[in-house]
Amino acid sequence: MDLRANGASQNTPLNLVLFEPSEIALPLARSDSRATHILEVLRRSVGDSFDVGLVNGPHGKATLSAIHHDTLALSFVWGTLPPLPPPITLLIGLPRPQTARKILQEATTLGVQALHFVTTARGEPSYASSTLWSSGEWRRHLLAGAAQAFCTRLPDVTFGHSLSDIIAGLPPQATRVALDNYESLVALEAAIKPVAKANESSTTGQAVILALGSERGWTAAERDLLRANHFALAHLGPRVLRTETACVASIAIVKSSLGWL
Repeated sequence: MDLRANGASQNTPLNLVLFEPSEIALPLARSDSRATHILEVLRRSVGDSFDVGLVNGPHGKATLSAIHHDTLALSFVWGTLPPLPPPITLLIGLPRPQTARKILQEATTLGVQALHFVTTARGEPSYASSTLWSSGEWRRHLLAGAAQAFCTRLPDVTFGHSLSDIIAGLPPQATRVALDNYESLVALEAAIKPVAKANESSTTGQAVILALGSERGWTAAERDLLRANHFALAHLGPRVLRTETACVASIAIVKSSLGWL
């Protein structure tokens, strides 16, 4: 899980050092960026401990047991599981890879349940065949986002499916909102007010699904599809935002409005 191979910088600070379950019984290679972080950023010596997390598992503490020429020996003590992320799902018109990288990391840092990168009529088809997706790099941006947030939870991710296919598999009880600057009549905060009222009398909290079009927006047919599947159209104000900015803003608005901060 070396973050240098993940499209993340070797110097990216790690608020939480994450490990896959398959890694904890193995020594950590000195060439791994996490080893560099432990020795050069955290400046840990033999016998020192630091914060760790098991991917989709508990937080814990690791102790640096030994420093060898090629590896570090670590021992782990695990604690409690972090809470589940808020029930927010994003449907995103498949963007260019550099934009998708930002969304993967920032959405994970903020905390969402799922990210679906869908093909749309105005999207660029070649984006789906980017090495970001084919090489598995995408997951490593989730890890960087989780480490930043001091959390172990990763969202579920799909990519390359059609908008209609993903909509067909969505939970029916969730509140559905599609961002659209052209035909929406209300702001996002107003669109989810009914959810806030419903959640006041609920012990579980209603899920929210946010749909964001490709960089060129929705077509008329896609708006019709969204409306037919109970998506309300809403906006984030008069300014034209980049896709990654709209994702961050919409997650923040939903979390704040529903008391999920």
